[in-house]
Amino acid sequence: MDNQLPSRLLEQAVIEFAKLPGIGKKTALRLVLHLLHQTKEDTFAFANSIIQMKEQVKTCRKCHNISEEEFCSICSDPKRDESLICVVESIKELLAIESTGQYRGLYHVLGGKISPMDGIGPKDLNIDSLEQRARNKHIAEIILALSTTMEGDTTNFYIYRKLNSIEIPLSTLARGISVGDELEYTDEITLGRSIINRVPYKGK
Repeated sequence: MDNQLPSRLLEQAVIEFAKLPGIGKKTALRLVLHLLHQTKEDTFAFANSIIQMKEQVKTCRKCHNISEEEFCSICSDPKRDESLICVVESIKELLAIESTGQYRGLYHVLGGKISPMDGIGPKDLNIDSLEQRARNKHIAEIILALSTTMEGDTTNFYIYRKLNSIEIPLSTLARGISVGDELEYTDEITLGRSIINRVPYKGK
């Protein structure tokens, strides 16, 4: 901290809050002071919810979505179309697509995208498990819903080459989404239309 705070514990709390994305030290101080003035019960409930989340939330065994059970609520929902798999980079993109209400299939969360500059290769992603799922004879289509960035396109092409021998239809989002856009920041209407009007992936 630029200005020394009156309490070492307060300062430590501010440092930890400031580690969160999008939270600067001034915002962190404001949040910490807010918690400091809450009742002990409210503050403990806040802290306990974070501890429980860290200890009990895990990833779905099938699609790698977040879940408290072996399989997430989407994979466990009998009303979902199990013949469709929508491949997304992270949980944020999954939530963005779910918010449109236009997709009723299943998902596969890669856990990132191929980016040599960041040291992320295919083996760092959940691509092998996607290939295993693609070999299920009940799968009719795999939708590549990655961001329209260089890394997203590289990942799309790698998956295309990986699954090419399986001869399963691959599609990608319609280009209502501008090139270079991250999926999580796309508005719900545009994203929903891009899913509905998806096009075959040509691998070029």
